[in-house]
Amino acid sequence: MLRGRGQQCRALDGLLGEVRAGRSRVLVVRGEPGIGKTALLEYAAGTAADFQLARAEGVESEMELPFAALHQLCGRMLGRLGQLPGPQREALGVAFGLRAGGAPDRFLVGLAVLGLLSEVAADRPLLCLVDDAQWLDQASALVLAFVARRLDAETVALLVGTRDRAGEGSLAGLPALAVEGLPDADARALLASVLPGRLDERVRDRIIAESGGNPLALLELPRGVSTAELAGGFGVAGPQPLAGRIEDSFVRRIAPLPEVTRHLLLLAAAEPTGDPALLWRAAARQGIRADAGDAAESGGLLEIRSRVTFHHPLVRSAVYRSASPQDRREVHRVLAGATDPQLDPDRRAWHRAQAAAGPDEDIAAELERSASRAQARGGFAAAAAFLDRATGLTLEPARRAERALAAAGATAQAGAFDPAVALLAVAEVGPLDELQRARADLLRGQIAFASSRGSSAPPLLLKAARQFEPLDVRLARETFLEALSAALFAGRLAVGGGVREVAAAARAAPSPRPARAPDLLLDGLAVLITDGYPAGVPLLKRALSAFRGEDTSLREQVRWLWVACHAAIVVWDWETWHTLSARQVQLARDAGALAVLPMALTSLAAALLWPGDVAVAVALIAEAETLTEATGSQLPPYSALALAAWQGREAEARGLIEANVNGVMHRGEGMGLANIQWATAALFNGLGRYEDALAAAQQAAEHPQELWSTLVLPELIEAAARSGKTACAADALQQLSETTRASGTEWALGTEALSGALVTDGLAAESLYREAIGRLGHSRLRVALARAHLLYGEWLRRQHRRLDARGQLRNAHELFAAFGMKAFADRAARELSATGERVRKRTPDTPAQLTAQETQIGRLARDGLSNPEIAAQLFMSPRTVEYHLHKIFTKLDISSRNQLHSVLGSHRMGPGQAP
Repeated sequence: MLRGRGQQCRALDGLLGEVRAGRSRVLVVRGEPGIGKTALLEYAAGTAADFQLARAEGVESEMELPFAALHQLCGRMLGRLGQLPGPQREALGVAFGLRAGGAPDRFLVGLAVLGLLSEVAADRPLLCLVDDAQWLDQASALVLAFVARRLDAETVALLVGTRDRAGEGSLAGLPALAVEGLPDADARALLASVLPGRLDERVRDRIIAESGGNPLALLELPRGVSTAELAGGFGVAGPQPLAGRIEDSFVRRIAPLPEVTRHLLLLAAAEPTGDPALLWRAAARQGIRADAGDAAESGGLLEIRSRVTFHHPLVRSAVYRSASPQDRREVHRVLAGATDPQLDPDRRAWHRAQAAAGPDEDIAAELERSASRAQARGGFAAAAAFLDRATGLTLEPARRAERALAAAGATAQAGAFDPAVALLAVAEVGPLDELQRARADLLRGQIAFASSRGSSAPPLLLKAARQFEPLDVRLARETFLEALSAALFAGRLAVGGGVREVAAAARAAPSPRPARAPDLLLDGLAVLITDGYPAGVPLLKRALSAFRGEDTSLREQVRWLWVACHAAIVVWDWETWHTLSARQVQLARDAGALAVLPMALTSLAAALLWPGDVAVAVALIAEAETLTEATGSQLPPYSALALAAWQGREAEARGLIEANVNGVMHRGEGMGLANIQWATAALFNGLGRYEDALAAAQQAAEHPQELWSTLVLPELIEAAARSGKTACAADALQQLSETTRASGTEWALGTEALSGALVTDGLAAESLYREAIGRLGHSRLRVALARAHLLYGEWLRRQHRRLDARGQLRNAHELFAAFGMKAFADRAARELSATGERVRKRTPDTPAQLTAQETQIGRLARDGLSNPEIAAQLFMSPRTVEYHLHKIFTKLDISSRNQLHSVLGSHRMGPGQAP
């Protein structure tokens, strides 16, 4: 066991034991350089003889090469690639350059890696060691973080060593083991092992204090230090970080070595793959013989076996950083010449770029080609790095500006928004033509929307759209729709003129013929905002019909369906909302677009709440939450909030609101505030706290530019009517009627009738209640129907018609109880009790002992999906599905999938489907 690391070693022993027992475990080992992270990982490898072993190591000079570390980890597993589902197999093949194809979604690559690890671990447990994760290329780091969060029952142990502090980087939030300095007694013993003779206790204690108990510091810093220097501690204490002091100690050890050995060390430090054949080819070009490495090996600095490995990463950095710029350029030149341009053109281009002393168009062009290959494999960070370096090597101003603009775009795609803006500034200094300048403004607006979700993006996108008008009509209209979408998202928080300014500008834009679905959507939204519902709704209906048809391209659907779904809500068209949101889910699943999928799932879940398909909605919400966590998305849990509000779970709803409202404000999401205020109004209407409901609904209704009146105004009218504020309710009804009559759907006219009944008396009120129930009864919107029964029943009881009231209230109570809408059910129960009827409790359909995830897996298995199909849909491995099904069978006391029909009901829930 390692000196002073007994507790950490026991933790690793326990982790490996859990994996042997059938679970997966992840542990991030954090600590400063030299603290012993690698030693702990090697301890795990040494005690896991019954495990298969896979390794990867981050190398600082290889951070720009996409999926480099992932290829290290999975390279020997690729023989099992054929066992993965087609989309995953293709995504990983493209990422590793094994096949051609479009840039794969990095989360689909992650799912493929998860499946690959699961397949390998099916034979016997698998231990994955990833060291120096702070130097992983971005693509590999994001995929490994995704995999780490999805491992469950695959008998995989993933141990990651990193210098990153807790809460930093893609590994934030994963189980972690912080490695601190050695206890004093162990530090003294280790120091004594490298210092001959006795040492003054005060000097010894000072050395230990200066080292912080860092084992590598205790072993390395005394080397090459004289007795006189030791008398004052290490002689280098002060502001310099410990890692720098250790690195300096390696520099002192390297300095006396023969020049040819130092040169070989520099070649090895500049060559990140650790390929000994490449190293010796490069060495041969400089006349360096094989025995040149002997002194470095005997000195414990370098080992050349099947791979070239340094004793510690700080040795590599000490060698490289202590070399002169001229010597570094020279070794990169030699390595470029030794690298096969056919097998590894990108690494060769990178070495050539590092060897360049000044601008070089030939190298810049080669880097551009490397960037294109990286983008095709989904390596946007690598493409950005290639293009950034190409920009620096370009002397001709126009070409430099063009490359800087391309680099800014790739950098933004990689999620590095601040560097992207800096590159845009470089591009804008150069002589851009009108189209390039418009593209620069478009990119600036897209960065603003991606980073803040609203506030500052609309005016930037509007500026770009106006610039495109005389240059490219279709691109101009796409940018106008992008600007209008951003303005709707920003709502009340938009900077500048907001929705109306963008809509007015869009109306003035030329219209192409024939008009595509996005053109119709732009025209419909713009006219509705500028001229009102009666003028805009017919155009929006045409747009929605076009999106439902077969002529809309896949690209247009993926890009604009979320806006079309919002338009469907605006025109009271639930069927189209449901159809398009289900299609968006299916398209995102098919394409592996996991960044888009959470929003699509949220929209579909919200649509399914209206007909009361709560179990399916809960499953979709759980899936969206899992994906949001796995992908690092900032999408607020809107559907989860709506469900909590409708079901009257006040504490949960308040918790969701408090956890998200500041983020919504910070990102400039006015539409998000409207959603929160609508949910708050619905919550308090259900609880019978009408004054609170009215206050929330009025806040949302003050901002009609967010086009949320379909949901907000009915809540406002009910709250105002129940609070005795009939004038307020009547004003809101007038606003509502403008939207509902323009729509003409049963949902719209039924809601208008119900809201009208609340501000009407006598026979006219009863007629409106009956109309509302009739119209809503012809739709699938059973929640709206239940609320109509409730309001009619309450009105009948107040008219002293108890027997008539009971039927309406009984219908309402049964529906609300079936939906789990406890607050509304309790409200109906109180009214029923007031009529003299006793309310019977209802048993829920879904077994309460299953978790939301287990219910979701059980329903998919009930619907006939295989374990791999369930795994692909829920972004887990087939073995995890098998593990959860075993738990489900045990909890439900069943033994086969066929029995799931009897305990989980019969509503199907296939991919992208709704019951």
